Amino acid sequence: MRKWAKEHGLLLANAGLFLCFFGGMILSGAAAYSEDQAAHGQPGVSVLEYLSTGDFVEATFENWESEFLQMAMYVILTVFLFQKGSSESKPMGKPAPQDQDPRDAAIKDATPWPVKRGGVVLKLYEHSLSILLLILFLASFSLHAAGGASAYSDEQQSHGQPAVTVLQYLATSRFWFESFQNWQSEFLAVAVLVGASVYLREKGSPESKPVAEPHYETGA
Repeated sequence: MRKWAKEHGLLLANAGLFLCFFGGMILSGAAAYSEDQAAHGQPGVSVLEYLSTGDFVEATFENWESEFLQMAMYVILTVFLFQKGSSESKPMGKPAPQDQDPRDAAIKDATPWPVKRGGVVLKLYEHSLSILLLILFLASFSLHAAGGASAYSDEQQSHGQPAVTVLQYLATSRFWFESFQNWQSEFLAVAVLVGASVYLREKGSPESKPVAEPHYETGA
């Protein structure tokens, strides 16, 4: 068990941090929602009741949407684009292992089964990471719109205005403001990491070049 935990430590640590912060978001979100309800003369909600509100769905998925968009675009852009001196870029002027054609690879017992199968299965597998991230982005985008429409309709009705459909909510400035305010921060963070990794180092991290490596060396 200890060996397994060590081999999967990065995933376990991030999953654990996600659960801690997600739990904190739910508890604080339920409290904030109940305070807002009280300010409008409405009863508060329990934590479980909060999970069924449009506010919770909107708050959750507008953030997930931006994360999956960032990661999908980063995976795709790094296929074609380079950044001289950055550890986040493939090396320039020489072959990268990621560009090797799997059809020319020697088949071993541990070779992923789509590579052994070939054909359409392999073609999809070659792009399976970006496909998964784009699917998660589209799912989060849709749930953000659905949750946002529900929350927006509740606000509209509390002010004597008609509710809106999901498509109508997609046409509001509020929906796009929520999206753009998250998207811009994600790409800013990526740009900072790509640029900073040219000149700055973090000893022991695969996201950094070796500390003594020259600034112009590109790739991990």
